[in-house]
Amino acid sequence: MVRFFTQDTSFDIKGKLLLRKWIKTVITAYKSVQGEISIIFCSDSYLLEINKKYLGHDYYTDIITFDYCEQNRISGDLFISVDTVKANAEFYNVAFHDELHRVIIHGVLHLLKEDDMTPTQQQQMRVAEERALAILADMQSQEAK
Repeated sequence: MVRFFTQDTSFDIKGKLLLRKWIKTVITAYKSVQGEISIIFCSDSYLLEINKKYLGHDYYTDIITFDYCEQNRISGDLFISVDTVKANAEFYNVAFHDELHRVIIHGVLHLLKEDDMTPTQQQQMRVAEERALAILADMQSQEAK
């Protein structure tokens, strides 16, 4: 099950049911099973503290993913800074919800063992993100009918 939480922010995501279905669809496409996934929306300062405490990094980021997967059962915590997502959406001139969806699926893809450490992996991650976002767009258009 996918659950949504907030920490140090009043943000409330819209369309939770569709997002849950989308995430499950992507996980199934990877021939995996959805376990427990928590998506925690938080502030920059909250995520910075997590970054320092658990990863030893002293910088802001949009997402930190903690992987609790067991074999092909996909579970984990995705901490997402709403502040950074908002700033990145403005910087890249995209809608906030589009950037948020990209960040959410980026974290899920990490749980599915997609990585982005090398330029080749980064390119593969972008392709996987675009594929997953196309699935969401299709689901949204089906829902609108």
